[in-house]
Amino acid sequence: MRQIQIKFLPFLIVIGLILGSCEAVQNTNKSQRGAAIGAAAGAGLGALIGKNNRALGAIVGGAVGGTAGAIIGKKMDEQAKKIETAVPGAEVKRSEEGIQVILDENSSIKFEYNKSSLTSTAKSNLNDVVQIFNEYPNTNILIVGHTDNVGSQGFNQPLSLKRAQSVADYLISRGISNSRITVEGMGKLEPRFSNDTAEGRAGNRRVEFAITANEQMIQEAEQEAQNQ
Repeated sequence: MRQIQIKFLPFLIVIGLILGSCEAVQNTNKSQRGAAIGAAAGAGLGALIGKNNRALGAIVGGAVGGTAGAIIGKKMDEQAKKIETAVPGAEVKRSEEGIQVILDENSSIKFEYNKSSLTSTAKSNLNDVVQIFNEYPNTNILIVGHTDNVGSQGFNQPLSLKRAQSVADYLISRGISNSRITVEGMGKLEPRFSNDTAEGRAGNRRVEFAITANEQMIQEAEQEAQNQ
């Protein structure tokens, strides 16, 4: 254990000095966050956070930092506000230079019990998300499926992957390039709430988006930063 602690000590110092707490990372919505942390620190932090939340880890781990990161962050701020308005009940979080969107039982995009097919209501609301994704084409979209703890991981992991894939397939059917999309299923490994209550289990049955800048957006941001 001591060797692991020493290995990650530099990143823990960065987290303590710059972020204050993991909760601060999850709830930040300032475009200046991209300027606060360099890419190397972001990658280390992403590795740590990614152990507890795959979507958030992908966002933080891909941070560009500096002025270019701040430029990307401003664009993500705009996109996050539009997603929050378009998807009733979705939890939208701005972290670093990306967006985490949590679609659970409180959102209008959900699944029937033990099923992976999208409801007609879910498809209707995903249409609004498609419009926003088309407005910001230079982003990558990671879709991560999650379940509660009822049943084995052997059952839940494939179910979570199928649910994430259902969302991806629908986005692609509506014109989103499949090159932008990556799909993963975590099963019951990353609960947000206690599985001891029905309410907690409902909150853990979810699909998350991690929206990050692609290479073109990064290059454009770096060029803009140089011209400032």
